Amino acid sequence: MDGATGSIGAVGQLTEMPDKVHNIAGELPDGIVPYDSSAEEALQQNTGHAPSVPTLSIIGCGKVGKTLARLWRERGTFQLLDILNRSPDSAHQACEFIGGGIAVNTYAQLRQADIYLIAAGDDQIAACCAALASDGKLSERSIVFHCSGALSSDALAAAAAHGAAVASIHPIRSFADPQAVTQHFFDTYCGSEGDSAALSTLTPAFDVIGGRCVAIKRENKILYHAAAVFASNYLVTLIDVAQQAYIEAGLPSDVALRLIEPLLSESAANAFRLGPATALTGPIARGDMDTVRRQYDAVRHWSPEVAALYEQFEALTLNLARQKP
Repeated sequence: MDGATGSIGAVGQLTEMPDKVHNIAGELPDGIVPYDSSAEEALQQNTGHAPSVPTLSIIGCGKVGKTLARLWRERGTFQLLDILNRSPDSAHQACEFIGGGIAVNTYAQLRQADIYLIAAGDDQIAACCAALASDGKLSERSIVFHCSGALSSDALAAAAAHGAAVASIHPIRSFADPQAVTQHFFDTYCGSEGDSAALSTLTPAFDVIGGRCVAIKRENKILYHAAAVFASNYLVTLIDVAQQAYIEAGLPSDVALRLIEPLLSESAANAFRLGPATALTGPIARGDMDTVRRQYDAVRHWSPEVAALYEQFEALTLNLARQKP
């Protein structure tokens, strides 16, 4: 996920305890960046929300975190408190993009919030959660969640051990351009799982910004993420394989891509419209196994590695063909 940008790096560097915890109303220690509260007050007047809306702080506020925070702030869903990032500069930049929040340097400077979003990279989520939990700000009224596609809410076990309700909600889209995503987040599907106490608050919050939460099994979260890899990453790899085969057959690379484009786009459109089994065409769907065998032999002569892939797809496609109506 793109959420790693601006996220917490060496967690141990961010756990130094200050002499006292400051709040927004008092004197702010060095490195904590205030923002103009007039925008917050105007938002509350325009939306009718009182300051009693749930409070939210974000740890590792990169592209995903700041996009969601901006959407929620624009709609008055949460009152944003603090942003803790790898560096004060990245936290400050996140606050500017969101239009609110306070940039802090350590976990000790985080004020107690109702909800904590850990939007750091996957390899840092558990460590960030442990650091948050050890700082004494969590209780049975707390909610902690992350937006990783590959990790389940089990990565937040440290928060759960302190009584917090935990969840994972993964928006299924690219966050390469946060500004663009804030304009087009509506109808974004979000794979969600976790404690009911967390989801009862978070699901409506995603609904408000146009997210469509769909329940997945916590124990199969990594399989859910693999499905996205098949649909996205491996599709690009298959295009490359097809292009290389066309090139081996004598076509220029640019012409090869032009041949692939209508085949791929029309097949995908038919699969989405009719369902994969009904949309299946080609030699296996026709029962022309002699052509399939000749193709396999030709591919094996060209590239044994690709032939192994062809053989696997042959077996899976035979199963799919048997499901044709």
